[in-house]
Amino acid sequence: MDLNFTPEELAFRTEVQEFLRDKLPAALAAKVKAGQRLSRDDQSEWHAILNERGWFANHWPEEHGGPGWTPVQKFIFDHECALAGGPRIVPFGVNMLGPVLIKYGNEAQKNYWLPRILSGEDWWCQGYSEPGAGSDLASVKTTAEAGVDAQGAHYIVNGQKTWTTQGQHANMIFCLVRTDKQARPQSGISFLLVDMNTPGVEIRPIRTLDGDREVNEVFFTNVRVPAENLVGEENKGWTYAKYLLTYERTGI
Repeated sequence: MDLNFTPEELAFRTEVQEFLRDKLPAALAAKVKAGQRLSRDDQSEWHAILNERGWFANHWPEEHGGPGWTPVQKFIFDHECALAGGPRIVPFGVNMLGPVLIKYGNEAQKNYWLPRILSGEDWWCQGYSEPGAGSDLASVKTTAEAGVDAQGAHYIVNGQKTWTTQGQHANMIFCLVRTDKQARPQSGISFLLVDMNTPGVEIRPIRTLDGDREVNEVFFTNVRVPAENLVGEENKGWTYAKYLLTYERTGI
């Protein structure tokens, strides 16, 4: 297929093809081509292979561990992966949260969370949708009340998220939470990072038609979250949520 690539882009395509031929496990490619669901171990294996090459976070800037690819290089990589049966990257940490942290996170958050996304130490899921607040995200009702105690500043989170894809695998979830009930809907939302092993977090599977549990409900009951897990400014989460969605939708 001739897409009028430059000589440099054609050389890059050859590099990608050679990488896939040498490094993409045949068993993984066979499962992808057969339309079979990949396990967490399958996805983690491909994550590690890409990260070792420095190609996992392929749209991140170089200073944060990305390869510094152009949009054409990213297209070539995605296209060649699809042809070869390469698994789709689990997007929640690298494609969604990562760009938000790079743009809006403080230095401590970037230094801590970004390397853990690259290494696979953290497996993220997305806490946006709620019953009654799916497409209308401004209607989220999960609350986060600020407080201070002997352990420091924190938020107490209560509420429910739903359609949480791969939540059963995740140890972390990024959430839209309501921190100001009096403000207009879009102005009272914050963006919070929650450890799913915290007491009060409960995951319940939503069984799909094929009997799988790809999606889940997540319940929060008096979940204590350190204040340093707030991304950006309090009540500015709507801005960060919209920025994230530009990566989610263009990725699809």
